[in-house]
Amino acid sequence: MTTNWAAFTAAEPAFARVAEERFGLFTHHTLATLRKDGSPRTTGLEVRFLYGELWLGMMADSMKALDLRRDPRFALQANPGAETEMEGGDMRIAGRAIEVEDPEVIARYAGEVGPPEPFHLFRTELTEVVRTYIEDGKYLAVQLWKPGAPARTTRRT
Repeated sequence: MTTNWAAFTAAEPAFARVAEERFGLFTHHTLATLRKDGSPRTTGLEVRFLYGELWLGMMADSMKALDLRRDPRFALQANPGAETEMEGGDMRIAGRAIEVEDPEVIARYAGEVGPPEPFHLFRTELTEVVRTYIEDGKYLAVQLWKPGAPARTTRRT
């Protein structure tokens, strides 16, 4: 089961706000895609939260774009920042990336973001959002959301 960012935000507004804030701390994040042979590929990427969607924009014919065209599954990790800091915790999003071909949508996005052209634009369908963080200075907390179920948090000491 998958859903878009707007549905996640409606279901879990506080969690979505934390995710957007966490991704907003840095410009570049890490995207994992699958190569032709099935092995993982990680690359840097800028993300945008616009119009109720999480967008992945990338240079034309980049390896990550070709990977996503072949197999849309992805994992995205927020930039952890400095070695000793992970303000807001470790944030990860997984799902499927669907390439946008509608010229009006692409033009709207380009007008808002101003990416170098030409570029590929993918909207995302989420399969999970995960946040791992330290709670109260003593618990390792893992907050997990999947479509169709409320977020749940597990804690370990």
